[in-house]
Amino acid sequence: MNNDTRNVFFNRNYRLVFFGALVSELGAILYSFAVSFYILEITDNNAFLQGLYLALCGGMLLLATPVGGVLGDRFSKAKIMFLCDYMKGGIIVLATVLMLLFRSNQAHVLILFAVGILGNAVSGVFSPAAGALLPHIVVEEKLQQANAYFSIKSSLQSILGVVLAGILYAALPIHLLFILVGVCYILSGVSEMFIRYEHKPSEEKLTLRLALSDMGDGFRYLKTQKALMALMAAILFINFFFSPIGGNFLPYFVKTDVAAAPGYLFDRVLTPELWSSVCSVMIGISSLLAAAILSARPQEDKCGRKVAVRLGYIAMVMILLTVGYWLLVDRGRDKLSKVSSIVSIVSQGLTPISSVLAGSVLQYLGSTPLLLVCSLGFTATALFLLFNKKVQDI
Repeated sequence: MNNDTRNVFFNRNYRLVFFGALVSELGAILYSFAVSFYILEITDNNAFLQGLYLALCGGMLLLATPVGGVLGDRFSKAKIMFLCDYMKGGIIVLATVLMLLFRSNQAHVLILFAVGILGNAVSGVFSPAAGALLPHIVVEEKLQQANAYFSIKSSLQSILGVVLAGILYAALPIHLLFILVGVCYILSGVSEMFIRYEHKPSEEKLTLRLALSDMGDGFRYLKTQKALMALMAAILFINFFFSPIGGNFLPYFVKTDVAAAPGYLFDRVLTPELWSSVCSVMIGISSLLAAAILSARPQEDKCGRKVAVRLGYIAMVMILLTVGYWLLVDRGRDKLSKVSSIVSIVSQGLTPISSVLAGSVLQYLGSTPLLLVCSLGFTATALFLLFNKKVQDI
């Protein structure tokens, strides 16, 4: 471990991890943005297929992440990271070559689905190793600073990355954009190859039984933490009802309502895809400002009730968004407003299901029913937290 007590950027290993993550996360933002719009473009705005893509990708990520956690505890985290980045870069480059060879829209959809599933399997192995590496390469006194820089990087990247993604999607052929993403992952892998830290291999031989036992220990511990379980249940519902807004609704709204309109705000300056970037940037800026405000406040002993109240505010905003969309957009198209209820016991593990259900609602019923269901579901989750006595003890 590096004992340098100066700024954490004097730590060579930290610089390699930081800039490797910077490049690979930029590639991830570019790819996620491009695929969302490209699938809609080549399928005649088929929201169900887009939702199915998100669901399969999310499901594979959830299945692979526990495996990644087990591998990350037993093998070199740096080696796992650069091998995964090389694999993701290679998968995307190979897929791009196949898309150039097979030019039909149906072939492109199949290729993108395959890339999404394989890429998220690799990401599931990558993420636990990357998340646990910092304590091994940064001295404890500099760990908070190291995490703070990563947080700032992620916030700024989410703001600037989607702007760049919108510009590049409009300016470059999709094949060049995908090649650029593949190169980003490969460059990240090159950076991560030079990370050095002391890794102590586990003496136990890794077996399927041992891996399942490790994951079981984590679940058994969580069952004993009642307040934490209640909070986690609320978070799972929040992800279920909130993720379709950005993952399904926003690209669909841009491709149908904005792109199909005879005119829209700043249409001489912004393409429909760039308007999607603007929306994402505003969300990113608000998150960054909120994080800055919260970081300046003293930490409180209990925050459960305040979290529930603030979620209530977000729920009210979502309801206003739904009403505004129905009044200003959906009613203006003279379409019947059909409301479908998507009620389920949900979790982060069911977020892929929310994606495919959201795609179905968009495809067959429209945007207003999706926004209504997400708003009501989010509101119900906020009320659950607000009146849960165990959460108030957190």
